[in-house]
Amino acid sequence: MLLPLVTVALGLAVLTWSADRFVNAAAATASRTGMSTMLVGMTVVAMGTSAPEMVVAVFAALDDLPDLAIGNALGSNIANIGLVLGATALVRPIPVPFSLVRRELPLLLGATGVTGYALANGILGRFDALLLVVLMIFSIWWLVRADTPDAVPTDDIPDMTLQRALSWLIGTLLLLSLSSRALVWGASELARSLGISELVIGLTIVAVGTSLPELAACVASALKRQHDLAIGNVIGSNLFNLLTVLPIPAIIAPGAPHPDAAGRDYRVMLVLTLALAILLLWQRQGRLGRPIGAAFLASYAAYLVWLGLSGGAALE
Repeated sequence: MLLPLVTVALGLAVLTWSADRFVNAAAATASRTGMSTMLVGMTVVAMGTSAPEMVVAVFAALDDLPDLAIGNALGSNIANIGLVLGATALVRPIPVPFSLVRRELPLLLGATGVTGYALANGILGRFDALLLVVLMIFSIWWLVRADTPDAVPTDDIPDMTLQRALSWLIGTLLLLSLSSRALVWGASELARSLGISELVIGLTIVAVGTSLPELAACVASALKRQHDLAIGNVIGSNLFNLLTVLPIPAIIAPGAPHPDAAGRDYRVMLVLTLALAILLLWQRQGRLGRPIGAAFLASYAAYLVWLGLSGGAALE
């Protein structure tokens, strides 16, 4: 009991500290490279915080468990909108830049639609994977081409060289991942010692734990008023999961996805994505406030309850 308690405390402390430094490094990287914080959030930060999903997808597909890899990608997107964006908006309302509605949102909607087509035809094969990867390459090209540097005061950005900023970015990302793993392990061990079932652990501790890097980075970004990093991380992570993580099982172990992937879980992801799109269009030049954050969190909680009642496991 003592070791899990210490692990939870240390994991939470390191997670909080590393998230704070990670956001500083990301903002400094944007400043030194001339990239906007939105672009850094959608590329460097999103790919970094989604790296665990990619690793899970590779090993799951190699172990002939493609449904786990597919569920991992879809479940992560559900958590990113319902849990991560919801919690971030609840902590501090997120301003909605017009550029997000004009550039990034259409890419996410397009990726969601193409993914639905790939899952609906009954076979997730290498052609589908190629289509998704090509769309990812186009998305990166489009984002870089349309990017404009931030017009933010330099006082808001840590004073460090590009080399130092990149070193901190990589180092704190590793700490985010390791501290998240430690926190999940400690919390799971505590729950087991208290007699809590494996299903409840999976639906709560593990489900939240796999999204801790995104959650910590987004909340820290919001607290530091780096709002573009926060929302860019969510949208970029969802793009990355659909167009890079999802093709992995299609390349390594092509075949028919589980009916729940194309049914229940894709539809939940689609509804949340469309809800986010409608809110972003409605709140143009406005913000995603605390009531919206609470609604997203409630929707994610309802999804977990649905999984529990249907006997499923959290697809993270």
